[in-house]
Amino acid sequence: MFTVELVTYKGVYKTITAQSINLPTPEGRRGILPNHMPIMLPLTIGVVSIMEENGRKRYTCSEGVFYFENNKGTLLADSIEDVDAIDINRAKAAEAKARERIKNSDNDLDIDKAQIALLKAINRIKAKESDY
Repeated sequence: MFTVELVTYKGVYKTITAQSINLPTPEGRRGILPNHMPIMLPLTIGVVSIMEENGRKRYTCSEGVFYFENNKGTLLADSIEDVDAIDINRAKAAEAKARERIKNSDNDLDIDKAQIALLKAINRIKAKESDY
């Protein structure tokens, strides 16, 4: 077992005792088990799967970083959300709004922000509707 802290810019979202963690990285999914060597991984928008004492839990995360050393993992991301707490209707509304912003914007910065919002909304919907 090891400790994992899920942290956003607002502070510690949750501290977990884990048996394993599976993370979305640019190179694909990476798994971490107890006593893993020290490692720092970049994270992509995706789903983090953690085998906790009471079973597997899933969390969506935005881009970020995961650091592991001495049986302590720290996941830093702009946003983290428990998949069980996702409101699917709200996520679908956010997807539609982001698509509309992309379609109607002529400002590159607005389009970039809308594309990130779209990716996050799609991630939330897929996480809620699937079991990966």
